[in-house]
Amino acid sequence: MEFDAVMLARIQFAFTIAFHIIFPSFTIGLSAWIATLLVIWRRTGKDRYRDLARFWTKIFAVSFGMGVVSGIVMSYEFGTNWSHFSHVVGNVVSPLIGYEVLTAFFLEATFLGILLFGWNRVPPGLLTLAGILVAVGTLFSAFWILSANSWMQYPVGHAIEDGIAVPKDWLAIAFSPTFPFRFVHMVLAAYITTSFVVIATGARYLLAGTHKEHAMTMLKMGIGLAVVLVPAQIIAGDESGRDVLKYQPEKLAAIEAKWDAGTEGPVPLVLFAWPDEAGERNLYEISVPHLASIIVTRSYDGGFEGLKDFAAEDRPPVVLPFFGFRAMVGLGVIMLVLAWWGGISWARGRLGQSRLYLRLASWSWPVGFLAVLSGWIVAEVGRQPWVAYGILRTKDAASPISAGQVATTLILFVIVYGIIFSAGLIYMNRLIRRGPSPEPATPSEGVPSRPLTGATGAEAASGTASGG
Repeated sequence: MEFDAVMLARIQFAFTIAFHIIFPSFTIGLSAWIATLLVIWRRTGKDRYRDLARFWTKIFAVSFGMGVVSGIVMSYEFGTNWSHFSHVVGNVVSPLIGYEVLTAFFLEATFLGILLFGWNRVPPGLLTLAGILVAVGTLFSAFWILSANSWMQYPVGHAIEDGIAVPKDWLAIAFSPTFPFRFVHMVLAAYITTSFVVIATGARYLLAGTHKEHAMTMLKMGIGLAVVLVPAQIIAGDESGRDVLKYQPEKLAAIEAKWDAGTEGPVPLVLFAWPDEAGERNLYEISVPHLASIIVTRSYDGGFEGLKDFAAEDRPPVVLPFFGFRAMVGLGVIMLVLAWWGGISWARGRLGQSRLYLRLASWSWPVGFLAVLSGWIVAEVGRQPWVAYGILRTKDAASPISAGQVATTLILFVIVYGIIFSAGLIYMNRLIRRGPSPEPATPSEGVPSRPLTGATGAEAASGTASGG
């Protein structure tokens, strides 16, 4: 591997986006969790929901701030390291990113201010509305970013004029063929990621014997969400894979490490192998006959294109998509087991009594983040060698700069990110260790002294699962 300016620029962008994506994938779900807590508080008048909403808002603010900082850096990288990308597809991609700022970031930032500083200062109805609008803003953000990325995965609605992509149909661009299920898949991933952070926090408190009422609320609502959404995510991911079969067959061949040319089946599902790209084969392969045909084509003997159907220069790297996909699926199985284990324990009235489950749950907080990172490795590496599929190759998108310049900024990024984000994570951990502190509402807030409805804890968890 030659570490020229293009390769170093790719490593730098991969490094910065890996840091950045963990924060939106957390804040998208966390904002919905906070909004749900506020709505339940307004409906029931139970202060523990208010306490939890205020507690998690502090953590949201730190994560939101780090997400903003890391996102701005990537925007500058488009100009410094990938200027030809900006030149060729900027007419399409730039407005989509701009819409994200105008419709999402401003909305989030404005009403986050009310959430942070409005406690005991604004009516509870306005506070709840602010929480809902912040959650809506994060969904807008996911919409526009996934829209831009999905267009790069499979560009439509444009024309090429003098080598530059010019928008012709903004509706087609915003809703490119791979967008719907990719958007659903990403949003569900964000909600599930947050649910396991909440589950892990509740389990941590129960193991320590602190904040027991708040801990049980977090456990029940987190598990209630995960029990529903993890199976839904499996379905959404499968449908997204069907889009890959139709629109990005090279990526599917890399994911499945299928080398043989032709669409004849059956195709085995490779559970493990070491893809040998030079030899165009798999080493140490362990596979299940026919299973890839069943999963991908819904047919026992169905087939799909292999890597040898494409010119060598048009094939994506195989190792990272192959292992990234299996890591994502494996992490999904872990989350499914933990969610349903917790759900069954809850149904039997034994939730919180098994120290083994609590211990495993307390360690589960990074599982969702790792699954998100694995999924994005599959999506982005599997798109190579194209930065905009069929329009612009990655090697042609880079700026005319030296490897030394990129290497210098990469080293500086690693150092600065290491310091800043370590400090942010340490601070968030301290907030979690301190836990939610009950703060009685003041009379000016107008909080009802008794529940407005007969909502129970089970209904609260159900509300999270349906709206969170």
